[in-house]
Amino acid sequence: MQAFTDKRTPNTADQLWLLQHPAVFTLGQAVKPEHILNPGDIPIVNSDRGGQVTYHGPGQLIAYTMIDLRRARLGVRGLVTHLESAVIGLLAKYAIQANASKDAPGVYIDGAKVASLGLRVRKGCSYHGLSLNIDMDLEPFTRINPCGYPGLAVTQLTELGVKSDLPSLGRELAQQLAEGLGYTLSFTDPQADKPDE
Repeated sequence: MQAFTDKRTPNTADQLWLLQHPAVFTLGQAVKPEHILNPGDIPIVNSDRGGQVTYHGPGQLIAYTMIDLRRARLGVRGLVTHLESAVIGLLAKYAIQANASKDAPGVYIDGAKVASLGLRVRKGCSYHGLSLNIDMDLEPFTRINPCGYPGLAVTQLTELGVKSDLPSLGRELAQQLAEGLGYTLSFTDPQADKPDE
């Protein structure tokens, strides 16, 4: 992400990367040590994104948004709102009512966080993005104060009755993000370009 952002020119097309991470706690630039309670054997990685501590792991959709904010005519707050709205729109397709909170970025369902945001802007371009809990082990969230909030409840789509796989939900989220920006999607699989081993 950082290398892509550093090499961008005004003509570089924006990109959205959809992926999963292995189990890891990531620390944003505003992290306070007291929010890391008992990490156990899960690695801790410093990140240059904003925010506090969060957990990433299998079964969670990560959407990295590399957007030229000037070209998209978005400020940082506008991008946050757009990301939250895309998740809320996706959940609405599954008859799930979700909301954003102006005091704590992310998407919530009945007070439980289902999607987290963490961004960085460099040279007018964003990177990092959002994570959406789909079908994962939520226990590691009890080892931290998620996003710096003690006792913050977290949830995931399978607990809400959504029966869809991560790749399908990734495409649906990408469509929501693209529609909000007026973009046309083109999907590529970076694994397809790798030689057979």
